[in-house]
Amino acid sequence: MALLTEEDKKHRTPEDICAHVGDEYAKYQGAIVPPIYQNSLFVQPTDSNGIAPGGYAYTRVSNPTIDIAERKIAALECADGALCFSSGMGAMSSAIMYSVHSGSHVVMVDTAYGSTVDFVQNYLGSKFGVECTLVRGDSVDEIRAAIRPNTSLIYLESPSSLVFRMQDLEAVAELARPRGILTAIDNTYATPIYQQPIKHGIDIVCHTASKYMGGHSDIVAGALAARRDIIEQIQSRERLMLGNNMDPHQAWLLIRGLRTLPVRLKQHGENARKVAQFLEGHAKVKKVYYPGSATYDQPELFKKYMTGMNGLMSFEPYGTVEQGRKVINALHRFQHGCSWGGFESLCTFVGGDGVTRPKDLIRIHVGLESVDSLIEDLDQALNTAID
Repeated sequence: MALLTEEDKKHRTPEDICAHVGDEYAKYQGAIVPPIYQNSLFVQPTDSNGIAPGGYAYTRVSNPTIDIAERKIAALECADGALCFSSGMGAMSSAIMYSVHSGSHVVMVDTAYGSTVDFVQNYLGSKFGVECTLVRGDSVDEIRAAIRPNTSLIYLESPSSLVFRMQDLEAVAELARPRGILTAIDNTYATPIYQQPIKHGIDIVCHTASKYMGGHSDIVAGALAARRDIIEQIQSRERLMLGNNMDPHQAWLLIRGLRTLPVRLKQHGENARKVAQFLEGHAKVKKVYYPGSATYDQPELFKKYMTGMNGLMSFEPYGTVEQGRKVINALHRFQHGCSWGGFESLCTFVGGDGVTRPKDLIRIHVGLESVDSLIEDLDQALNTAID
């Protein structure tokens, strides 16, 4: 567990935070890149049950390399502290387990990550009697109506990563706080570069750090940020007892990714904006789902909470579901893959039931390649697959 220091708080811009928070050069023999403390334990100067304040004993509890990543994330999220996990689901499940008990009720947006929904509805539901109500989330009145006397958590994902629906964070926080209900959000899509939910009253912010934070498709990692009392309790209970902490090498790669996060996001956004404009004007595209674009359904919420756009979007082509599948199979520069947030362009068919998401939905991640090449590829795929 890492809490922000007074020195950390001197770095105020995302660029400075990503570059320098946690980097105590004198502590690491002047190394501009901190070392990987790839060890399980730390020996103590005497045979005692305690360790010195700020010291280390066992990597499942804390580790200097992991601390640096946690301090950077805490500073970016305007939180007191942060915790890193072995996966995004490690962070999400720990935040949820902290927020519920046997018989609790959770209000959750229906566009949240599928495994998170499954964890609450099926795992916690069957084992501990936790109840769950799914809502669209774009109406505060709908969320208010879903609250019960045993509601202990409202779980958001804004924007979500398939249809990019947003929630009014401040309104939800104002609804939850006087009722003693915790709020948590999956902020993976926006990243703290473009959205800082804690500033708007949200209690716990979660991330799949495998995506933009890592940025190179070479780690599986998670993180959460919150105020001090929440961080300390999750550290001593959920993370410590479940053992889903991050490995030091993961942390080192995450630090590497965080250093370039602002500049990478800017380029992803520039490329994706051009791709979205192309798709919006294409005769064989029915609808584009991309926060900040000219046709985005919730422009007011985007302007209120987000300060930029990244590379992830979805679109509906005209034609049948089978033709939609043919579109992605006709792509050459977009690789087929279920994740996103790395340097590469990816595509996947994410058609749903027609209620929570359209049946013919295609999701693409616009990478760092030549945007002209990507647009050319999309154009030929649409024209090849759809008559």
